[in-house]
Amino acid sequence: MTVSTSSSREPSASANSKQSFWVGDHVGGHRAEKLGSDEVIDVPDGEECANMVHWRGNLVAEKEAKALRHVFDDLQDHFGHQRPDPNVRFEANLTHPGHGDVWQADLDFTYNIKGEHCKLAYIGMDMCLDLTPKKIHKYGRPMLNDYGETWVYAYLPDMTMDKIKSYVKAGTGWDVSAAGTVVDPNRNLVAIKAKLNNQAEQPKPSFWVVTEKDSAQDDVSFSRIGSVQDVHSDTSQKRIHRGVGIFSVSMEVDGTPNFKPSSHSGEVANLVFTLVSVRTWGITDCIAPIVHAPMM
Repeated sequence: MTVSTSSSREPSASANSKQSFWVGDHVGGHRAEKLGSDEVIDVPDGEECANMVHWRGNLVAEKEAKALRHVFDDLQDHFGHQRPDPNVRFEANLTHPGHGDVWQADLDFTYNIKGEHCKLAYIGMDMCLDLTPKKIHKYGRPMLNDYGETWVYAYLPDMTMDKIKSYVKAGTGWDVSAAGTVVDPNRNLVAIKAKLNNQAEQPKPSFWVVTEKDSAQDDVSFSRIGSVQDVHSDTSQKRIHRGVGIFSVSMEVDGTPNFKPSSHSGEVANLVFTLVSVRTWGITDCIAPIVHAPMM
């Protein structure tokens, strides 16, 4: 597989119909994504494994590398508009952090890749990433503090969000609340508040733009132009970018310190999405962005 070099090229504007702006020109075809070796992710500590391999500068177990290539490189089994149901199972084990009443869990995702079950901490979704300017203050009151630095809005079809909720229910038993989302019933969209890692010890989410396509083999090439925070700070990039977002997901459920909540107790789970990486096909003008804090 040919490796592309990083580029500062900006995503080109593209006029897309309302039906197709969620996906690129790869619908229905095989995508072999040509990427550089500078993807930085959190690799969890695990047991010593003899079969360790390198994936984009990260030393990981061979089976995990297979899942990483499946999700990050080939963009397979991700949730999206007019896509087949992803072949993945959601799992979660709630634990108490030692303070407060909220129990938490990081979701694991087990992919069935040609009969082999590979566990990973990430899922992909067709989405539109909102990097447009926001009204930070209104009458002296902060509205959308730290936008583009510690969090952003990601827009996805309500059917995609419903599908994710159904996978959570099937895999964990928990129903999912609407907390942390903004629903636009007129456009059938859901906006999720996606967290961005912004601490020195954490890798910032990477931002990749499509650079070329081999029409003969239906391959595409992406180049990394920086982090999401870098792109947000570039005035020329303050648009809505359509593509695939790769997220880690955690779950929060209200309970008590001494009693683990149950999915049968009537409580619902809140999902927290953290954006890890973005593959963008271009920009879209088909979505009206949120410009100030919604009325709750």
